[in-house]
Amino acid sequence: MATFILIHGSWHGGWCFDDVKALLEAQGHAVIAPDLPGMGGGDDEMAQITLQGWGNFAADLCRSAPQKPVILAGHSRGGLVVSQAAETAPEAIDAIVYICAMMLPNGASRAQFKTMEEPNPAFDALISKTPGGHGSVITGANPEAVFAQLSPPDKVAAAMARLVSEPHGPRATPVHVTPERWGKIPRTYVECTEDRTIPINSQRRMIAMSPGAKVVTLDADHSPFLSRQKELAIALLGAIPD
Repeated sequence: MATFILIHGSWHGGWCFDDVKALLEAQGHAVIAPDLPGMGGGDDEMAQITLQGWGNFAADLCRSAPQKPVILAGHSRGGLVVSQAAETAPEAIDAIVYICAMMLPNGASRAQFKTMEEPNPAFDALISKTPGGHGSVITGANPEAVFAQLSPPDKVAAAMARLVSEPHGPRATPVHVTPERWGKIPRTYVECTEDRTIPINSQRRMIAMSPGAKVVTLDADHSPFLSRQKELAIALLGAIPD
């Protein structure tokens, strides 16, 4: 049986994986879905958050996993975190899964990659800076139309009510990955064709920029943990090394 460590994306928390967690645990696997440090904090707290700090946090969870193999998965911005964790502790991670996530090559940041993407005004309109500028919050109307348009309305309403402030530092920080460490770990990319947050063209650009990942395609929005729970669980199980 494996251990799955699931890292949430921007403004979310570990709660977003609850349904997928239950499906994996029902098959006997261990699942850890933490809230990243600093999420929901004030500007002073968020100013202290770094990408490497988040990577260390995830790496420590992998090192202390209750059973092997260890599958480290990240959703959306969580891709930055799992990449940094994998570079930090490749010996503790048996596979990486990117769930419509930021899988960037060495030296690239989320902010830099956004300049390579097509304009996404509906997504941009949702986001406001925190008063001190060290984070962001979702303040725009109808975020469900961008984050989870294919998901059950009751689950979406509950999720949108739980969104919190997001530290800005990790988004602006380039990832540091090398072929000798991160690059030696088997990778799966779960692309979501109906994603309105990181559109499929952006996902496939990242897949091309960091070749070598197995690709699984889901007919899903940006929240496959709400819209395609069973299919996402199957994709995660498929990442377990033979």
